Amino acid sequence: MHSSAFDEIYTLMEASFPVSEMRSYGGQKALLDNPSYRIFTEQEASGRIIGFLAAWEFPLLRFVEHIAVNPATRGSGIGNKLMNSYLARSDKQVLLEVEPPSGALEQRRIGFYERLGFHLNPYDYVQPPLRTG
Repeated sequence: MHSSAFDEIYTLMEASFPVSEMRSYGGQKALLDNPSYRIFTEQEASGRIIGFLAAWEFPLLRFVEHIAVNPATRGSGIGNKLMNSYLARSDKQVLLEVEPPSGALEQRRIGFYERLGFHLNPYDYVQPPLRTG
């Protein structure tokens, strides 16, 4: 992956996730050397990245760690397209994590994933820290 493409992805990550849900720039970039970590992108005709899906691909399952769409283009089906494309390519179970359904925004996100065929796990879960602190 070109450095400029990674920079676009990381900028989109910063606009989409709280600091507690993402690694530092260096920590995130270091994952690109891990063969189990993959990033898929959606681009405009000009080549600018407007969405991405980052996942871990293991022998028995796949785990979607991040999916984000440029705030200016959210609601246009890009996230749906990224997820459906990823699910269609997968011959393994796909898991992901989402916040508890404590507010309207969280419930909307859960609804997005449920419409894609995911099911909400009723068990408590604590996300491991992705960065120091």
